[in-house]
This record gives sequence, structure tokens and C-alpha cells, in this order.
Amino acid sequence: MTMEQANEAYGIPPAILREYERLAACKAQRRGMAAQEYDERDLERMSLMMTLHDIGFTAGQVETYMRLLLQGDDTAHERLRMLNDRRRCTLEEIHLRERQMDRLDYLRHEMRKTENKHRQE
Repeated sequence: MTMEQANEAYGIPPAILREYERLAACKAQRRGMAAQEYDERDLERMSLMMTLHDIGFTAGQVETYMRLLLQGDDTAHERLRMLNDRRRCTLEEIHLRERQMDRLDYLRHEMRKTENKHRQE
């Protein structure tokens, strides 16, 4: 499967395809001068890269994670640590947003009280 076919069939953005090639994470064979061929394993890895980006990993973190993955099962502990760190950060972001929503709701409530008070006068 070529870069264009992977993009069309699986919705893999060209940026991910280029990042995957740059990381040398694939072992695809070149057919012709410029056509990069991807197999099922390559597509699975690119899907993982998309997921890592989606959950908030930086490009550097994605690169680190993928390099660890390619080193094998001995790196599972480190990869799990990276996922746990991202989870912790995401929970902190959620809690921050919840506090912001509470403040927003308080301000809205106060404004409504003021509006109702003015209507009654």
C-alpha cells in the first residue's frame, strides 16, 4: 500500500506518514523510485502513532514511544510509565476544567440573581 492509498483507505494524515518514515519505524520495501509500500504492521504502527498524538503526546514523546516499541517487549515497563504519565496529566487537565466550569457557573448564577433582582424592582 502506498502513502496515498494509506491516506485514502485509512485516513492516515500525510504528516503521520512522513513522521513514520522519518522515524524509520517501518521496514517497507521501495517499489520503483518513490513509492513507499506499507504492510499491515506498518498501518498498525501508524494507527498507534495517531492515537498517541490524539491523547496528547508531543512529537518527541511519540518518537520515544515508537523507538521503545521497536526495541521489543523489554521496554513495556517504560512505555506503560509514559502512558501513566499522560493519563495523570490528562486527569489534572480535566480537574482544572471542572474548576473552571464551577467558576463559570457561579458567575452565571450571580448574573442571573442580579437580573432577577432588577426585574423585581
